[in-house]
Amino acid sequence: ITTPIDVVKTRMQSNPDKYKSLLPATATIIKEEGAQALTKGLVPTLVGYGIEGALKFGIYEVSKPLAVLAFQRLNNKLNRSGKAGALPFLLASIMAGAVASLVLVPMESTRIRMVTDASFEGIGLLRGLGKLIDEAGLVQTLTVGLGAMLAKQVPYTFGKQVSFDVVAKFLYGILNNPSQSTASLAETISKSFSPEFIKWTVSVLSAMIASVMACLMSQPGDVILTETYKGGDGDATKKRGLAEVSSTIFARNSDDGVVLALTGFFTGLQARFVHVGMIITSQLVIYDLVKQLL
Repeated sequence: ITTPIDVVKTRMQSNPDKYKSLLPATATIIKEEGAQALTKGLVPTLVGYGIEGALKFGIYEVSKPLAVLAFQRLNNKLNRSGKAGALPFLLASIMAGAVASLVLVPMESTRIRMVTDASFEGIGLLRGLGKLIDEAGLVQTLTVGLGAMLAKQVPYTFGKQVSFDVVAKFLYGILNNPSQSTASLAETISKSFSPEFIKWTVSVLSAMIASVMACLMSQPGDVILTETYKGGDGDATKKRGLAEVSSTIFARNSDDGVVLALTGFFTGLQARFVHVGMIITSQLVIYDLVKQLL
């Protein structure tokens, strides 16, 4: 469902001079290449993010209680009281994001080349992967751009998973353990709505806030990732590291000042808000409801 928006976002990041905003960029792609161009990279997206999602949610849920237990034991050893707060969640999200990055590198590399490189026109996932391996070798295909992927996935996972848990906990705290200032509001809500509706509302609100946080925190990494993998630069693209790619993005608008140069790392944000918002909100609502059922 969100692949067309992802295609437009990738084009905006890879060629910002031509594709300046969401709707005009979409119209340009359809006019020049047809509506079918908006489905480019669909298979790598399905395969890569399907596996990535399963790993990310699974590893985060397994790692979270282990991290909390480790911090509790550390506090006991050091004779310290108090809670670790969101720090165990942060560590769990870093682990989940790092593992997901390893899986996504070849899939995302193939997807971006399909969207940005004319030589990948009309080829499928397996042929695309084979072409990358022919160009750079197996090891480089599986690892090139890992720094860029981590720069995107770790903040993305933290923004999504941790902010969702924190916001949901905060909202449930207002409803279940209200303070004097919120007691009347909590009582009114409890009397006016069913418990199922309240759970659904908390899940949706938490997921929407989490989608905004994840999008903002990972947007620079997403732009770096597109610049790393985009076609048209030959072997030079594969040899550039995280720092060099970041310098390239910064230099595009550096003549106009530091602030405008930094805005280059937020190219395509409008499209990505729509793309990420739809994905994360639906993912996290289902995730929370399944957790409650279990």
